[in-house]
Amino acid sequence: MTELLSPAGGWEAMVAAVQNGADAVYMGFGGLNARRSARNFTDEEFRAAVAYCHLRGVKVYLTLNTLVTDRELPQALETAVQAGRLGVDAVLVQDWGLFGLLRRTLPDLPLHASTQMSLFTSGGAREIAADGCERVVIARECSAEDTRTICENCPVEVEVFAHGALCMCYSGQCGMSALIGGRSGNRGRCAQPCRLPYGVNAPAKKAYPLSLKDSCLADKLGEMDAMGVSCVKLEGRMKRPEYVAVITR
Repeated sequence: MTELLSPAGGWEAMVAAVQNGADAVYMGFGGLNARRSARNFTDEEFRAAVAYCHLRGVKVYLTLNTLVTDRELPQALETAVQAGRLGVDAVLVQDWGLFGLLRRTLPDLPLHASTQMSLFTSGGAREIAADGCERVVIARECSAEDTRTICENCPVEVEVFAHGALCMCYSGQCGMSALIGGRSGNRGRCAQPCRLPYGVNAPAKKAYPLSLKDSCLADKLGEMDAMGVSCVKLEGRMKRPEYVAVITR
């Protein structure tokens, strides 16, 4: 059975996801997650959220999915340790160095490779699987053929984004926000300047050449299940609870 994974940017969104049929939710607490502008969770809220979800048979995944500096590694490790104590079901990681540290120090903690690792080949998926990753969230840019090939050749679970925004660059690797305003997407602070109007040699009022249409694979669920996709993920930790409820349902 393919898992349905919904976003939880705050308590109300988490409840909306669970009440509308999510099999799992992903959420962040602390400063090292890719949606630092979301409401996110305090330590006590996170503890209560894990209890709320597990009581209803829903899994909880912690997003620890930004690049970290050497000085932040102790903080990141402590966040993962605390999440493990609270009973989190897995941790999503982008930073390869942090992944290696967590694998060595917390060998029993399930780790998922974030889509921001930009894994879009079966070779990359096999490499992270060999390092102890239990699930690979492949890049949103992967075609159906790419996804099928990865599923056939990857020895661990494969997760696919099935709904939500597409980045103009490979799954969050863009440096545009960092260059324009000092807010890096790889540090969880993307200001989404690609959503603004742009033009060449003329006023840009209605031209949005860098803003991609959202993706929706709702009509491809059967096809993905046949490919061997283990989990379909819904984007939206910055969205309102009503949005989370609707897309989950």
